Amino acid sequence: MTVSYTLKVANAQFGGFSKLLFRWKGSIYKLLYKEFLVFVMLYAMLSVTYRRLLTEEQKRVYVKVAQYCNRSTDLIPMSFVLGFYVTLIVNRWWAQYTSIPLPDQLMCVISSTVHGKDEKGRILRRSLIRYANLSSVLILRSVSTRVLKRFPTMDHLVEAGFMTQEERKKFESLHSDFNKYWIPCVWFTNLAAQARRDGRVRDDVALRLLIDELNLYRAKCSMLFHYDWISIPLVYTQVVTIAVYSFFAFCVIGRQFLEPLDPEQDQDQDLDLYVPLTTLLQFFFYAGWLKVAEQIINPFGEDDDDFETNKLIDRNLQVSLLSVDDMYQNLPLTGKDKYWNESTAQPPYTIATAAETLKPSFLGSTFDMRMSDDPEQSQQVEPSPSLPRMHTPLLNRFLTAAASPAVSLKNFGRSNRAHHHLLRLRGEGGFPSPNPRRGEGPELVGRIEEEETEDEASEPPTPGTRLKAPSRLEASQGPRKENPQIRVRQPSDECIDIDQAAA
Repeated sequence: MTVSYTLKVANAQFGGFSKLLFRWKGSIYKLLYKEFLVFVMLYAMLSVTYRRLLTEEQKRVYVKVAQYCNRSTDLIPMSFVLGFYVTLIVNRWWAQYTSIPLPDQLMCVISSTVHGKDEKGRILRRSLIRYANLSSVLILRSVSTRVLKRFPTMDHLVEAGFMTQEERKKFESLHSDFNKYWIPCVWFTNLAAQARRDGRVRDDVALRLLIDELNLYRAKCSMLFHYDWISIPLVYTQVVTIAVYSFFAFCVIGRQFLEPLDPEQDQDQDLDLYVPLTTLLQFFFYAGWLKVAEQIINPFGEDDDDFETNKLIDRNLQVSLLSVDDMYQNLPLTGKDKYWNESTAQPPYTIATAAETLKPSFLGSTFDMRMSDDPEQSQQVEPSPSLPRMHTPLLNRFLTAAASPAVSLKNFGRSNRAHHHLLRLRGEGGFPSPNPRRGEGPELVGRIEEEETEDEASEPPTPGTRLKAPSRLEASQGPRKENPQIRVRQPSDECIDIDQAAA
């Protein structure tokens, strides 16, 4: 039977977990006391032998052996090995529990989609849910020792009402080398299809919903079977077990009280404790950790904390038959509820819980955040790309160095030398012309002239630089126009920032 202590730890209080230390059923004391007694007896026997039976020469040899064993315990990674192993076991343990098939969703679908208040309708609904329960019992017989002891043969299933004699004959007539827990699920699908043909299931959507819920139910049965079939690799369990046992074998020898080899070192010797408290605690923790993994690696046994599979079978059969038979179309009268004329429903509190009404409702973590009182901070502005960006001097230096290709091209025009060959020509696709020697049409020439005008207007030129179009462009434009010579000062950092923001 599962040991539940949830109510004892419902509220955090002084010494809350300490009260659980004095329980015996399901405790670590009940699980570990035999191994603990064996370890204590071995330690005591070796201690008596060393203190009373060995000669001085033999003691000297034993001291060297004990020191070697004590150093060897540091080479065994106990926490690493046990931590990963127990984590894997606990995750697997909970996954097995969530894979136990429960008929709650399936029985609701059967009750709502399979119609008929007559005897045939009742038989149909009860047979469908009984087939589902029979499938789960068959798979639990295969993985749980408790269920197998309860239903050792198929005759016990017939006597328990999970199947009829006719169904048993049909079941045994189907020969298969594998587990036949899936046969009742096939009976379920065939019976549901027959109900659709007879009009008990009124449309294909309802039939599809019925089959989908059965597939989820069958998938859980299959998952239980595979958890029982595919265990954690044996080598992993062996490695962990050998690591724990060898660690404490070294501890039995190396953690003994040793007399000093040199009498002058007697003052630096540790206190002679006949009972090694720290070693016993270490055994309690590490060996207890291993016993926890040993107990829950297969939760379908008969340990104190194993799953109560027989209780689950009883519960599933009872509630499923009740939902598809007695509760079918058996509804209470509906009417106006208590809060019919109230806009806000407020259930009453008892005196013990009245203090909870004084607590405000949680509306969000930023609901009580204090905003700035300055009205300018709350004023809305339209986003504009022409607004200058604020840069720190150091960040501005990095941004200027890592400019885009277009900005870098403009920066070439700010140098002291005039780079006439860096004229940017774009065709219809936005790429430079592949044949710069070929003559361009008037439309392309106009576009190039437009881009030159924009670049000249947006870029502050460098001192001493003359803005002059190349001769090829001048020849294509017809009459030559004189370009004005402009003298400007060295651009400041602010102008460069504004230029980069506009680009």
